[in-house]
Amino acid sequence: MLDVPSFMWFLTVKQRRQICFQEDFFVHAHPPGPENGETRLLQCLHLTACLPRPCIIRNALQHWPALQKWSFPYLRATVGSTEVSVAVTPDGYADVVRGDRFVMPAERHLPLSHVLDVLEGQAQHPGVLYVQKQCSNLATELSQLLSDLEPHVPWASEALGKIPDAVNFWLGEAAAVTSLHKDHYENLYCVVSGEKHFLLHPPSDRPFIPYEMYTPASYQLTEEGTFKVVDEEAMEKVPWIPLDPLAPDLARYPSYSQAQALRCTVQAGELLYLPALWFHHVQQSHGCIAVNFWYDMEYDLKYSYFQLLDSLTKAAGLN
Repeated sequence: MLDVPSFMWFLTVKQRRQICFQEDFFVHAHPPGPENGETRLLQCLHLTACLPRPCIIRNALQHWPALQKWSFPYLRATVGSTEVSVAVTPDGYADVVRGDRFVMPAERHLPLSHVLDVLEGQAQHPGVLYVQKQCSNLATELSQLLSDLEPHVPWASEALGKIPDAVNFWLGEAAAVTSLHKDHYENLYCVVSGEKHFLLHPPSDRPFIPYEMYTPASYQLTEEGTFKVVDEEAMEKVPWIPLDPLAPDLARYPSYSQAQALRCTVQAGELLYLPALWFHHVQQSHGCIAVNFWYDMEYDLKYSYFQLLDSLTKAAGLN
């Protein structure tokens, strides 16, 4: 006899997608607390739930000093001289398919004050800048800012049964775009200033989302300020999604017309819970500042069934 999670995963893709889109995602006005429906919200987030789905929590960061402090002048005064890893691309798209290559951004180490100057139009730099190093860069590069927020999200850590593997700091131009992909992490995405625009697909849309194999490469910034693409010869080919969900080539990828995207905007002071394996494409307002917490996912039945769906998709020749 199947338990509830197993039953949900054995539903057809169509049935699962209908269930998923009945309410799209939760919007909760406050973070959990005894007076704010803590039990219900924790149940919504708990990994053993049969169908994890995104949840926006408003007023989630009101107790963070960062929400009031993290202006450009404050960052310049506090960590302006600190060098940070910056992704640099000619068009704002990092980790993206270009022709027959999967192209990663050039990486520069720049004083944060220079990044802020570029964002404010007081300085110039070739390409589009994005502070997006995803290796707990808040702790490793900007540790002076740690006292302005919590080291983790306590109620999320309780719901997920662990503490985060990484805490990342994000800052960039409006042109900086995160291409469609998925992560093996439970993602708590916190917007401190500005706003982030997410386009989401549930894992059950996998049959309609194309993957192809690409030779990995990276942008290199020349002394003249131009970009060239250089192959990463030591790396094997990587699978990546070639489709831009904002302008999908349906003639080439007709199955994508059957996918149904969720769209949401996360504003300053709000938190988005993005479950592991959900596909996401991200845009932002100019100068948006955000922090996200990555919690390692549970490699349980849900992961196994996603792997099964992925294998069946490939075996059926859907992409």
